[in-house]
Amino acid sequence: MNKFYITTPIYYANAEPHLGHVYTTVCADAVARFHRLSGDETFFLTGTDEHGLKMLQTAAKQGLQPKELADTVSAVFQSVWRELGISHDHFIRTTDPGHKSCVQKILTRLEQNGDIYLGRYEGWYDEGQEEFITETEARARNYVAFNRKPLIRFSEPSYFFRLSKYADPLQKFFQANSAFIQPAERQRDILSKLQDGLEDLSISRASLSWGIPFPSDPKHVVYVWIDALSNYISAVDYGSAGGRWGYWPADVHLIGKEILWFHAVYWPALLLSLGLPLPRKIVAHGWWLSDGRKMSKTEGNFIGLDKLRTTIGKYGVDGLRYYLLRAAPFGNDLNWLDSEMKRSFLELSNVLGNALNRILRMIHSYRGGVLPRAGELTAVDDALRRKAEALLPKVKQAYADLELQECVLAPLDLARAVNVYIDETAPYKLASQLGGSDRLDTILNLSAQAIYQSLAALVPALPEKAAAGLQQLGMNASELSWERLSSGLPAGLRVADGKPLFQVTKRLY
Repeated sequence: MNKFYITTPIYYANAEPHLGHVYTTVCADAVARFHRLSGDETFFLTGTDEHGLKMLQTAAKQGLQPKELADTVSAVFQSVWRELGISHDHFIRTTDPGHKSCVQKILTRLEQNGDIYLGRYEGWYDEGQEEFITETEARARNYVAFNRKPLIRFSEPSYFFRLSKYADPLQKFFQANSAFIQPAERQRDILSKLQDGLEDLSISRASLSWGIPFPSDPKHVVYVWIDALSNYISAVDYGSAGGRWGYWPADVHLIGKEILWFHAVYWPALLLSLGLPLPRKIVAHGWWLSDGRKMSKTEGNFIGLDKLRTTIGKYGVDGLRYYLLRAAPFGNDLNWLDSEMKRSFLELSNVLGNALNRILRMIHSYRGGVLPRAGELTAVDDALRRKAEALLPKVKQAYADLELQECVLAPLDLARAVNVYIDETAPYKLASQLGGSDRLDTILNLSAQAIYQSLAALVPALPEKAAAGLQQLGMNASELSWERLSSGLPAGLRVADGKPLFQVTKRLY
């Protein structure tokens, strides 16, 4: 059995989940569910990042201690993931004692390797990103932070990590591993930036009390990004003799493109210093936009928890999941439109739901609810059969390539073909001719087999609705593997009467 380890970033716990968090986590969840169906021993990690200056500032504004704020927000994240059916295997918090111990163990190892020294940081800081900014980059940004607020200038004693030491090894690694970062153009961007060299990285704050104490000098706390990135190995028991450590290296770090530099440069450099293998793949998806601009509270075009819950109330969890996965080729920027959310839900209802209901009604009306055996195939039958048989291998490859839009569009394309097939073969006309004989049996069987394949392919993406559809076809999705899903429906199977999978309400119009 293969092991498969996928992570989302751990989300900063100074505010509730928003669309960006939900998108990343739904994508990772679909991939994790696919690998479980494929028989892989899968570990899916997510969690909350709870230290740093922003946590301290936000807590102070709310009259709370940082840990009180972290407890509250982390609980909201966990509640929302339950609402969305996220199937993570572990939810880590950077305030967990085990994580703190691991970070200090990592820092001790880096010091022993000679990769940490005491100096003084004088320069610019992006509070929104919790990121140290070089003078060159600050000038290029016109001294404006990622969130469009001014960069902060400060000076204080700091421990530094010898990041500059790893500029050449990282360049060589990227050149030898062209698919390490996806999409490919993002790896090219990172490699281009690396050619300018790297400055050593300030990794402690003497003026901040909310964080993990530096192991050799508790007056300093660990820089929040070193703390946060370490979760990927603390969650799998870094350095242990067995257990979860067998999952490392991670197969996929799934992140938003705005934090790619930290994951593509800081994290691999730390792993090289620790003598650990690098993750197999870092995948950076695009931004959600509104009117062509990245969503943010500052811009006033933000989609937060209230909007998401309203959307779920109208379209259901799987309606939202389908929209997020189909909105754009994975890796591209995406544009949220209420009209597109409605259109994608109606696509599920009118294409997938309609095909399933037509088939179930006909099997009950013409064959007493029992799936008949197919007879001799005509050319039109064979075309549908071949399209259905090609679907699961196609979707399997799409998941392997992280082409998540294709993972939901291809099954809908098959369901659309089923509707066309039923219209062309007109089984209702055959049924009026003394029961339709073998020809009607063939049409009913092939239609049911094709919609079964469509629903099976959607199990990772739409776990609730695909399972409900399979149940109506007489199959239990929780007992199925990807191999079993590929084998089709047995003739003689009794199917349910059928209920609409996707309820269309007046509120949609």
